[in-house]
Amino acid sequence: MAKKYISLGQLSIDPKLLDFVNNELLPGTGITQEVFWAGLDKNVHNLAPKNRELLGFRENLQKKIDIWHKERKGKKIDINDYHNFLIEIGYLKKEEKNFQIETKNVDDEISKIAGPQLVVPVMNARYSLNAANARWGSLYNALYGTDVISESGGAERGKKYNYIRGEKVIAYARDFLDSNIPLQNGSWKDIQQIPKVENNQLSLKLKNSNQFVGYAKKSKNLSSLLFKNNNLHIDVLFDPNQTRGGLKDKAGIYDVILESAITSIMDHEDSVAAVDAKDKVHGYRNWLGLMKGDLKYEGVKNTGNKPLNFIRKLNPDREYISPDGNKIKLHGRALMLNRNVGHLMTSSSILLSDGSEIPEGIMDAFITTTAAIHDFKNKKNSRTQSFYIVKPKMHGPEEVAFTNLIFEKVEEVLNLKKYTIKIGIMDEERRTTLNLKECIRNVKNRVVFINTGFLDRTGDEIHTSMEAGPMIKKGDMKSSKWISAYENNNVDIGLACGFSGIAQIGKGMWAAPDKMADMMSQKINHPKSGANCAWVPSPTAATLHALHYHQVDVFSKQKELKNRAPAKISDILTIPIADRPNWSMEEINKELENNAQGILGYVVRWIDQGVGCSKVPDINNVGLMEDRATLRISSQHIANWLHHGICSEKQVLETMKKMANIVDKQNIKDPDLKGYESYKRMSDNYDTSVAFKAACDLVFKGFKQPSGYTEPILHLKRIEKKSSH
Repeated sequence: MAKKYISLGQLSIDPKLLDFVNNELLPGTGITQEVFWAGLDKNVHNLAPKNRELLGFRENLQKKIDIWHKERKGKKIDINDYHNFLIEIGYLKKEEKNFQIETKNVDDEISKIAGPQLVVPVMNARYSLNAANARWGSLYNALYGTDVISESGGAERGKKYNYIRGEKVIAYARDFLDSNIPLQNGSWKDIQQIPKVENNQLSLKLKNSNQFVGYAKKSKNLSSLLFKNNNLHIDVLFDPNQTRGGLKDKAGIYDVILESAITSIMDHEDSVAAVDAKDKVHGYRNWLGLMKGDLKYEGVKNTGNKPLNFIRKLNPDREYISPDGNKIKLHGRALMLNRNVGHLMTSSSILLSDGSEIPEGIMDAFITTTAAIHDFKNKKNSRTQSFYIVKPKMHGPEEVAFTNLIFEKVEEVLNLKKYTIKIGIMDEERRTTLNLKECIRNVKNRVVFINTGFLDRTGDEIHTSMEAGPMIKKGDMKSSKWISAYENNNVDIGLACGFSGIAQIGKGMWAAPDKMADMMSQKINHPKSGANCAWVPSPTAATLHALHYHQVDVFSKQKELKNRAPAKISDILTIPIADRPNWSMEEINKELENNAQGILGYVVRWIDQGVGCSKVPDINNVGLMEDRATLRISSQHIANWLHHGICSEKQVLETMKKMANIVDKQNIKDPDLKGYESYKRMSDNYDTSVAFKAACDLVFKGFKQPSGYTEPILHLKRIEKKSSH
């Protein structure tokens, strides 16, 4: 049945989107319906052809690279020849003179505070509110509930409070205070009574008295002491009547609250499954609620005794008294950024005059920015009236310049000051990595963020060099030459362009939310690398990762790193192909099973449930927080091995069927999987399972997918699944 649209000018608009924009989004912004739709109409018809042209340029470059590799099949790649070839075809751009970014009106959370960054699917209101509220987190809760505290010596986690475990938590927290807010004499463990603040003087003597920045009182008694270390706040809570599991603390301390997720990215891209106007409006409506400050989530919590109804909403700001007696207010929420989609995908939410779908990224830019106007009035998110869009999957300087043009047009239509919209560049495509400096130059007045993303970047690495040969195993990628050069290059370029003190340099996700002890030992490498933010999968992980930013002064580290030798382009260009692969059939099958299980575990949720991000069990039953980036690397890796004859189509199909059976068993009793009671097993009938066929298409058609992206196939199959309901 043909879809109904409403015509406005040259646009045909889905009624769901039209109603949302006219009756929810625009009221209160000062932007009339006529101005918004006429502005979108005019600009999208001018911008869409340029969008298509840039995608065509991408494809043309890829064809030339494929031919170059095919002509040299079996020969060792000469890096100098390869480098010159990439310059000749315009893949590598000439690096112009040095410059410094000039971005103005940047919020302190981006420019002055280094700390965790939480990324969540904007279509999930509960997760979005949790992420916004994760600005402050309980260290006691984060320690008690995770494997950071060992279960040895009787300290097991269980349904009832474990006093032994509680004592370990308290000891850990006191050690943290000793390390980061040291006393002049003795230890926080030795305090025998609640400290006092009299005449605005703290009775505790600190080694650095400037670390004491505020306090709070309840009924004239001290309830909180506020400290600062490396520009992050630590709130020590006191109450003589409070207990932790029945134990009273001698010092009256009952928790330590850490400033945790300083920024959060509300994601419309890789972590959501938004394939039509209904889905898009769902995400836009949640973002609007966050910007208005009225988003709520009503849910039911299973407490073990009886279900407990709860309402989640945005936290208020936190109030204290400064040491000089003045009232101070601290932000109660993380600064929210918004990840729009990239340039590839289009949306059936709006059709253009020629019947083609609107480029989704252009629609995102207009609608998410309009929502941010509501915040410009109350300044609860950005205090500088800036709006932060993280833009993914841009291939090189021309595409970054095009994004800049889109933002300029949005600002003109919405009557915003130039450079109100700030940009975060996701350095996750090979051509962007190699031309990062020139990418930044094209947005030097609005850039606030660059980051690295191992999974997407590896997916593009495989796809770009598909014809070069069979790739090394997926697990070996992290230790390959190109990836360390890529990670260092991102920091080197950011620092050389003047990011420190203005913009964020970010690092990627810790994917295993249940393995916090491992995160604590490994993720400290992110601030040590000079990154002033890094992605975490949960509020708990944000609180724990915040400990690393107390240990490492990132801005001092950045000063050190500015003097190191920059990463070499020749290292980044080193393609991770296997040198004379001689893997056994057992090794090949193990690699295929690992990739296939990861693909199927994610795809069945995406296609059947519309879940774009969730904790998916891996082949060893370890829950990993997965989004489309995982899918891209796994599907491209199998496609590469198929293309080079490392495995056969029959072998891969048999592996997919075997792994589908395993995934079905993992999912069938997963209460976290929406609608799991009616979970449809892929292995019951492979020929009729839309999810199974989607997973197979990602692999068998992976070689031909634009840039190796998974979105075109996923969207097509999700629409097929939805239409069958």
